[in-house]
Amino acid sequence: MIIVTTETIPGCTVRKVRGPCFGAVVRSRGAVGNFSAGLRSLVGGEVGEYSRLIEEARGQAIDRMAQNAAQLGANAVLTMRFDSSETDQNMMEVVVYGTAAIVERNA
Repeated sequence: MIIVTTETIPGCTVRKVRGPCFGAVVRSRGAVGNFSAGLRSLVGGEVGEYSRLIEEARGQAIDRMAQNAAQLGANAVLTMRFDSSETDQNMMEVVVYGTAAIVERNA
């Protein structure tokens, strides 16, 4: 599956647009992660626990979007975008979406 943030793929022609596709993940930070992140916030700097959580959630969301695109018969996702939010104090949501398409490499 080719996944790009652009509307086109260099060297390829879009043959058919299959429609929107998406993947969503809701992850809990957990009490231990919240505690250690709270301690880290006292001294400043990157909160590695949250950075890893976001990266893992993005990866899962991309995998789910690719599966959704494949179910639509696509071999590519164009104009991929991320969105994230907190659903409450302990949970975060990551949504990734794009346009499922069938592309063909130019000769």
